[in-house]
Amino acid sequence: MPLIRTIQIDPDTRLGLWKISEQEDYFRSKITISRDIHHPHKRLQHYAGRLLLVTLFPDFPMHEVIVGDTRKPMLQCGSYHFSISHCGDYAAAIVSRKSAVGIDIEGVQPKIGKVAHKFLSPVEQAFIDPVNMLKHQTVCWSAKEAMFKWYGLGSVDFRENMQLEPFPFMPAGFIQADFVKPDTNTRLYLQYILEDDLCLAWTHPVG
Repeated sequence: MPLIRTIQIDPDTRLGLWKISEQEDYFRSKITISRDIHHPHKRLQHYAGRLLLVTLFPDFPMHEVIVGDTRKPMLQCGSYHFSISHCGDYAAAIVSRKSAVGIDIEGVQPKIGKVAHKFLSPVEQAFIDPVNMLKHQTVCWSAKEAMFKWYGLGSVDFRENMQLEPFPFMPAGFIQADFVKPDTNTRLYLQYILEDDLCLAWTHPVG
C-alpha cells in the first residue's frame, strides 16, 4: 500500500507519508502537476505529494493551488494550510484548517554532518549526542527545514533565525524552537520520527 502512515494531529490537522512504488499513469488519472516538471522521478514525487493532500482531506481544493513568489505552493482561497516534502522514494505532507504548518523528510547522509556548522549555532552544536552525531544533526536539519517551510517567505538564516532548544537524541521526540526575524518572533513546537535512516519532522498549530 503506497500510503504507509497517517497521523491525526488534531481534528483540523493531518499528516501523511507515501512510499512511491507506482508508475506515473497511476497518479495521472487522479491528479495533475505542473508541466514544467520534466525529470521523471521528480514528477513522481510531485504527483505523490499532491495526491497526499486530497487523501488527507478529500475536499482539499487542488484547483486553487498556486505557487507564490518564494516558490511555496499555497491555496489562493486560504481554506487549508499545507506543506509538502520529498526524499528519494518518499513524499510527505501535512495539512491544517487552522494555521501555517511545515514538514520535512530527510535521509541520514554524511553531507549533513559536513555542513552542520552552517545551520547549527555553537549552543546547538553543544547538545549534539556524540554517539549518534549524524542522526542527531539530521533531526536538527529536518526540524529547521520544517520551520523554514512553516515561515514560507524565504530569506532565512538557518543558524541565526532558528534556535532549537536542547533535546536528547531519541528515535522519536518533541522539539521546542524559536523562529526570530524582524517580522516575527514565534515559539514553535515540532515533532519528529527517525526510522530506517529517514527522518520526518513537522511543526503544526498548538491549541
